[in-house]
Amino acid sequence: MRENAVKRTLDAGGVSIGTFVAELATPNIGRLAASAGVDFMVIDQEHTGLTLESVKTIVSASRSYDLTPIVRVPDAQYHLIAGALDVGAMGIMVPQVETVEEAEQIVSWAKYPPAGERGCGIYYPDLLIEGGLGATELRHNDQTQLIIQIESVKGVEAVHELAAIEGIDVLWIGAADLTTTMGIPGQFDDPRYLEALQTVASAAQAAGKVAGMLSRTTDEAQLLLDLGYRMISHSADLWLYAAALKTGVDELRALTPGAGR
Repeated sequence: MRENAVKRTLDAGGVSIGTFVAELATPNIGRLAASAGVDFMVIDQEHTGLTLESVKTIVSASRSYDLTPIVRVPDAQYHLIAGALDVGAMGIMVPQVETVEEAEQIVSWAKYPPAGERGCGIYYPDLLIEGGLGATELRHNDQTQLIIQIESVKGVEAVHELAAIEGIDVLWIGAADLTTTMGIPGQFDDPRYLEALQTVASAAQAAGKVAGMLSRTTDEAQLLLDLGYRMISHSADLWLYAAALKTGVDELRALTPGAGR
């Protein structure tokens, strides 16, 4: 089975850059992302309507490229987590985690025994390694990356306990939901929100874990890097497409005054 290069980079203290897939659910989206130089892509099932069949297609196609596919499942449920892993995801992102009990259950569902209670669904020969089923399951446990999202005031308050849980690799800020629960939706320059970013970064560093977040701008990315965040998503496919298309269309219209609307 493939090595999770993102997990390896982060474990060594490096920074990993990726992007979100929310709309362009084509098999070649991994090919395009890899050609752009990203390390990982998060396939978002929470807010997009992408089915497991779509995820399976994207993940399968991405195996040809130097890219780590991660799936953000819609909820913390066994069949959602195990299902995404069974079709080849190398990492799982779970939204709205607020308690130690939730995080421990996520680890259990994502890991084979003895670390967890995931059922064996290894159908594909390329997912097996020499040494048999037991060695393969241990290898999957080691390579699977678990990301929990801190998206509420309650999650921030519990972040040091969440960071300490064995098996959790990354604490990922959900900025929109976090500011909403703070009563300051979208106010990403509010001191309370900035303090929460620092709290999550400090908790991750103290526990030897990684802090991560989606960034829409290079200025925001710089802020995150300065705080010690080491797993950063550069925007999402639909935003990137819309922004690039608008730039090109605006430039073209400037060359052709009066054309179109």
